[in-house]
Amino acid sequence: MRKRTWISLAVVAAVLAALAVTVYLRKKAPPEVARLLPEADAIVYFNLQPLRAATHFDRHPVVHDPSYQAFIDATGVQFERDLDEVAFAVHRMPNPDGPNGSVAYSEVFRGRFDAPRLTAYLAAQAGGEAGESHYAGHLVYSIAHDGRTVRVVILGYDLVAVSNTPTAEQIHSIIDRYHSSASPFSGDTLLSRYYSQVPLLSDAWGIGALGLPFAGDHQYRVFGLPLPLPVNATFVASVRYLGKIRFRLEEIAPSARAAQQSAEVARLALGMLRSAQISTGPNEAGAKQWNALLAGVKIEQKGKRAILTAVAPVSLVKSLLKQQGTTPGGTQP
Repeated sequence: MRKRTWISLAVVAAVLAALAVTVYLRKKAPPEVARLLPEADAIVYFNLQPLRAATHFDRHPVVHDPSYQAFIDATGVQFERDLDEVAFAVHRMPNPDGPNGSVAYSEVFRGRFDAPRLTAYLAAQAGGEAGESHYAGHLVYSIAHDGRTVRVVILGYDLVAVSNTPTAEQIHSIIDRYHSSASPFSGDTLLSRYYSQVPLLSDAWGIGALGLPFAGDHQYRVFGLPLPLPVNATFVASVRYLGKIRFRLEEIAPSARAAQQSAEVARLALGMLRSAQISTGPNEAGAKQWNALLAGVKIEQKGKRAILTAVAPVSLVKSLLKQQGTTPGGTQP
C-alpha cells in the first residue's frame, strides 16, 4: 500500500512538473498569430488591447476610406474596435518591377468577426466557386486586387489569415502551422533566432532588416541627407506600455565597428532633429511633448549592438490619434 502511494505521488508530481514546464514555455513563446506566419524577411506584431485601453482610440470619430467603409458595412468588422492582435510577415520579391512590387505580405488577425457576414463578403469578392479552393480542411478565397491575388482563409472563430504573395505557398503554410500551433516551438526562423531579444511584456515589436519595405534603395534620409546604415544587420524593435510608452530599437550588426558606425549615424540624425525644435504653434502642449521626447532619447553601443531607447507619454499618442483624419483598412480585397 505504501509503495503504491509513493508511485501515485510520483506520477502526480511528474504531471505537475510537465504542466509547469508547458506553462513556462507557452509564456516564453511568441504570440500565436506570429507563430502562424510563414517564413519571411521581416515580422511585425501588434497587441492592440493595451493601447485601446490606454487611449480609447476606438472611440475617436474618424473618416474612413470609402473602400474600408464598404468593407465595414458589408461585414460589420471595424478594425479599430474589433481587432485585438495582428502579425505581419514581409516577403521580399525577387523582381521589384513585378505585379507584387518589391514586397508582399502575409497577415494573421485575431479579433471579433461576424463569420456569416464575413464569409458572404469573401465569397462575393472571390466570385463564387471559381475563386475558392480547399486546403487541409479550410476554404481559401482568392480575390483579384490591384494586379495581385489576395488569398484569405478563416482559420477559426477569432482568427483570419491573408496573403498577397504570388503563389498559395504562404497561405498554405499558415494553415499547416495553425494545425500545429499548440507547439510553442513552431514558427518562422526569425522568431526562433531573435524573439528572445524582444523585451518581456512588449505590446508591439518587429524583427527583420530595416530596409523592408521602407527603403528599397537602402538609402535612409533625415532632412534629405542620406544616412549610411548597414543593410546586412538585423533590427529588433519593441514598444511596451508601462504607464508610459517605451520604445526600443536594437541593431544586431555584423561587427562592433558596424554597430559603432550605426550609433554615430543615429546620434547625428538625432542631433539634427533636436536642432530643428518643433515650434510652439496652435498645439503648444504637443510641441513641448515632442521636444521632451527627443531630448530623452538615448543611444548606446554594446559590442555588436547599437541600441536606441525613448519614452513617450500616453498624452502624446492620444493627441496624434486625435489629429488622424482617416483610418487605414490594412490589406482589404
